[in-house]
Amino acid sequence: MEHAKHEPTSHPLPASPGLLDRLFKLSAHGTTVKTELVAGLTTFITMAYIIFVNPNIMSASGMDAGAVFVATCIGAAIATLFMGLYANWPVGLAPGMGLNAFFAFTVVGEMGYSWEVALGAVFWSGIIFTAMSFWKIREWVLDAIPQSLRYAMTAGVGLFLGFIGLKTAGIIADSPVTLLTTGDLTQPPAWLAVACFLIIAVLAHRKIFGAVLIGVLGTTLIGLGMGIVEYNGIFAAPPSLSPTLFKLDIMGALDVGMITVILAFLFVNMFDTAGTLMGVAERAHLRRPDGTIEGLKKSLKADSASSVIGTFVGCPPVTSYVESSAGVAAGGRTGLTAVTIAALFLLSLFLAPLAGMVPPYATAGALIYVAFLMTSSLANIEWHDYTEMAPAAITALMMPLTFSIANGIAMGFIAYTVLKVATGQAARVSLGVYVLSAIFVAKFIFM
Repeated sequence: MEHAKHEPTSHPLPASPGLLDRLFKLSAHGTTVKTELVAGLTTFITMAYIIFVNPNIMSASGMDAGAVFVATCIGAAIATLFMGLYANWPVGLAPGMGLNAFFAFTVVGEMGYSWEVALGAVFWSGIIFTAMSFWKIREWVLDAIPQSLRYAMTAGVGLFLGFIGLKTAGIIADSPVTLLTTGDLTQPPAWLAVACFLIIAVLAHRKIFGAVLIGVLGTTLIGLGMGIVEYNGIFAAPPSLSPTLFKLDIMGALDVGMITVILAFLFVNMFDTAGTLMGVAERAHLRRPDGTIEGLKKSLKADSASSVIGTFVGCPPVTSYVESSAGVAAGGRTGLTAVTIAALFLLSLFLAPLAGMVPPYATAGALIYVAFLMTSSLANIEWHDYTEMAPAAITALMMPLTFSIANGIAMGFIAYTVLKVATGQAARVSLGVYVLSAIFVAKFIFM
């Protein structure tokens, strides 16, 4: 009987995961390289408006617009790359809307500090935020400040942005009798800003991603067709960064009068970051079964450190963008999404001529749109409780009316403490709120 000859059976070895899979744990998060790249592109398109808006706002402080454009791209790229490689989160970061306006129009324009000193204040707020991210202080502060005041801060920054947008477009104007009045709505900047806002609002309602970017660039094209925007080209070598590089005045920001400014930068950045990262974590399914969030501490450290790094190139506070949720909705789950966003910000360095063409009225329309988004947080306030409602309303309203985020926060804290104590609810006021209220009272009395 002839024995059959059996060849050894070859069993293919499981393919070892690729470099990107190992680095970003793609398989573990149920995603692929293609999905992450598409998600990164999606997030970038939704937040790319900042490379056109930020130079327009920051140049009002005397900073070189070309250098600010480069600083915006580089600051956003470094921060987002750090978030992707260190925290492995699908989050894009860039200079914060609202904080840049506070920087340019209040700290520099109203308070009279130089933009170098204002950058120093951003540096110190970033240092404090970073230190808080390593200890339990961050949790203590977040828990100590009432929810109503947190929501009011977001809404107040939105109203502040909207006020600036309306003023920039000429939709509102100063009046010797009533302080404010309606501007000349027949002028192109006014109705083009309104058109930009309406374009963005309609596109956003129809869930067309990149609505803000489309609105800003579309309005610029309209202005170009009308002959009120000069065509300068689209691509070119990046402008020089030297006018803003390492120009921050760290020691000059240690002035006593800068305390509330530093605190304003810190609080708005901290609460905005916490809300954004928690929201992204939920959408990206980063919450573990035990309720903890994977990589949250690293993401907070990456965000806070980015504000410090950004000051060296000339950026206002760099923060996580809520637009990152668009990329997460497109399937982004890991830091590869963030790395993609960072790469696209670096490529944007060659769009300086296009950024220089975007007129103030186009960015004003974007500011008005973002303002309405931010004021929606007022819906979360307990309007039936006067001791919660009144301080929240004071916080939100006094930001635009005093043209200062810092003053709005200070007045809201003081009102909250006084109303709670006077109505027999002193036990509901945390130690942190008492301390901050005392600091703010001292600020108004002695500064």
